Amino acid sequence: MIDFRDVSMTYEGAPAPVLDGVTLSVGEGELCLVIGPSGSGKSTLLGCVNGLVPHFTGGALRGDVSVAGRSTRDNHPRDLADMVGYVGQDPVAGFVTDAVEDELAYAMESLAVVPAVMRKRVEETLDLLGIVDVRGRPLATLSAGQQQRVAIGAAMTAHPRVLVLDEPTSALDPQGAEEVLAALRRLVHDLGLTILVAEHRLERVVQLADSVLLLQKAGGVVKGSPADVLATSPLVPPVVELGRLAGWQPVPLSVRDARRRAPELLDRLPATDPEPLPGGIGWVESGAPETVLARTESLVAGYRGVTALRDVDCAFRAGEVVAVMGRNGSGKSTLLKALMGLVSPTAGSVTVAGASPGSLRPSSMVRLAGLVPSQPTDILYAESVGEECRTADSDAGAVAGTCRSLLSTLAPDVPDERHPRDLSEGQRLVLAMCVVLAAAPPLLLLDEPTRGLDYAAKRRLVEMLTAVARDGRGVVLATHDVELVADVAQRVVVLADGEVVADGPTADVVIASSVFAPQVAKVLGSRRWLTVADVARSLAWQPVPTPLPVISP
Repeated sequence: MIDFRDVSMTYEGAPAPVLDGVTLSVGEGELCLVIGPSGSGKSTLLGCVNGLVPHFTGGALRGDVSVAGRSTRDNHPRDLADMVGYVGQDPVAGFVTDAVEDELAYAMESLAVVPAVMRKRVEETLDLLGIVDVRGRPLATLSAGQQQRVAIGAAMTAHPRVLVLDEPTSALDPQGAEEVLAALRRLVHDLGLTILVAEHRLERVVQLADSVLLLQKAGGVVKGSPADVLATSPLVPPVVELGRLAGWQPVPLSVRDARRRAPELLDRLPATDPEPLPGGIGWVESGAPETVLARTESLVAGYRGVTALRDVDCAFRAGEVVAVMGRNGSGKSTLLKALMGLVSPTAGSVTVAGASPGSLRPSSMVRLAGLVPSQPTDILYAESVGEECRTADSDAGAVAGTCRSLLSTLAPDVPDERHPRDLSEGQRLVLAMCVVLAAAPPLLLLDEPTRGLDYAAKRRLVEMLTAVARDGRGVVLATHDVELVADVAQRVVVLADGEVVADGPTADVVIASSVFAPQVAKVLGSRRWLTVADVARSLAWQPVPTPLPVISP
């Protein structure tokens, strides 16, 4: 169905090709998972399938890409719209209407589908993706996860033969991700749809894939069965990492597979629960200072007639990393915006450093708290990465080179001369984070901070956030990434329909939840192991970093 023949892609001004001599095939009715480090070319490869690369992006494409025998060299994206449905990393950038139902119908209107069929497909898609309750809403009022589902639905209603999805679950809560992935699996099994999906959260997708395509930084690729590729891949989900630690062969790809072998591992583990390792990643001194950096009391807030928060009482303290979790639309982003003064309370109060954010000038507010939004381009304005870093240092009154040093730590391969819009989604997010971190705000607010980040980048982020908390500052994460929460958060606040339904130590909250538990906790049951590092410590093994295997294409 999809064929790449000796494909190389080089962007204008780039010193080397992003893809180099790629030859591969994806068969009809195959779900192929594309993985690789941030910036390895996954989005470029996906864009080649419908002709966005190079017809829209520019650059030099060598070789040939064909879909059902139709070459993308001779066919522009509009010519392939009936064959290929595409959803990029930023769903909002692809919207062409203002309302949910209009967006779902747009592609069918462009293809002259008759109204009766259009209506039926819209209803089916609303049910399939669980977005019936937002059908009449303006797109601008939806959460990032709801917008992502609408974008996927808009691609599905045209009934393409190939569906290309770039990070389709990055903004989805665990339940929403399961619903979307279950829908994709039905499309593959029941309708024979071919799906090419790039995803960093492998723990969500790998057990559903028929094949895995691993992209390497040098531009080469390796394609094979999930078990074969992940056996040696440097990028693996926690359940595979746990299998490697325990010496299981073959390594498990799902929680179900790992649970069958768990009794043997549990027999080797001590009866006592694991304790934090002083100085280790994710460890912060117990008995953190009781300095309250921000507080909400009986907070009610919303926007455009939608009440997003109801009677929320929370305190966020110095030296603490707090994760705010909940379904899409539960009020997580609104809570962060209220703490920054971007959303005004309709009842109750918000205080940051004892003052109401709404009463402070923006220049004063950014000295107290810094927000990294889910859309990093909202705070990136410069024409190059280097200029963005220099401006951040100047605005923050920081020592020259502060922002660039942070960026080199979190994303080592981002050049100064690159335009921010030419970065991968994960690299843009890290750049926005460094811009905010340069000001060293006492309270750091992060909205979905791992979108587009591979496992290595997430580990660097965990190290950074741990250092921030040890420095006596506070961190609040609004996230669906349960593995990140297990790695770094000391406390979890769960929101549902705008109300706080749980607030307590991370292990107490997530182990009791079938939705928010990390993979290791699901495998090992009710004990308090949350991460592979916890298991390694309990086995009295000191995890020693080893060079990542080099896989030749």
